[in-house]
Amino acid sequence: MLTADDKKLILHVWGKVGDHQEDFGAETLERMFTAYPQTKTYFPHFDLHHGSDQIRAHGKKVVNALGNAVKNVDNLSQALSELSNLHAYNLRVDPVNFKLLSQCFQVVLAVHLGSEYSPEIHSAMDKFLAAVASVLAEKYR
Repeated sequence: MLTADDKKLILHVWGKVGDHQEDFGAETLERMFTAYPQTKTYFPHFDLHHGSDQIRAHGKKVVNALGNAVKNVDNLSQALSELSNLHAYNLRVDPVNFKLLSQCFQVVLAVHLGSEYSPEIHSAMDKFLAAVASVLAEKYR
């Protein structure tokens, strides 16, 4: 459960993501593919090389979806319903991958925000990303 303070911290961090959505998203996907190579199986049609246009475009989509979740933090189920349906019924993505992606996104945030990525912010983002992953996995049950 996200507290009012958690929500403020998440909004603060999201302000820092701003114009870096494509870069942060691409870096997140590249980290995930490197650390968890099994996740590549969902992207057989992608050029998975560093900096590819496909990774950059998909990374931007991922971060945009997270931005939508930030804007709708009090109603994640509704905000992410279409995305949840897509991943569960069409793409059939293993829901574990949502957690792996979340971990990689946190690393990207920590690297780029440095000391500004405090333990309190890390905790708030961890709770938020866990809630997003849970909502995305709802349709699997």
